[in-house]
Amino acid sequence: MLPWVILGVVAVPLVVVAYVASRRKTAAGERPASEDAQAQAETEREFAEAEAYEAKWREDDEKRFHREHLP
Repeated sequence: MLPWVILGVVAVPLVVVAYVASRRKTAAGERPASEDAQAQAETEREFAEAEAYEAKWREDDEKRFHREHLP
């Protein structure tokens, strides 16, 4: 019984703290604080291009699906 209590009191909080710290580090690394307006605009433009390509691809895929003859 004692090992389970120790596990609950020591190990679980350590795992939770490590998880929270890793999430903060990841979130901070995704977009550097020193990113200027030009770099941010470039990133937004790239995302817009990707979304437009995805929308075109979905439309083409749907057309191709409707043309396809199923056996």
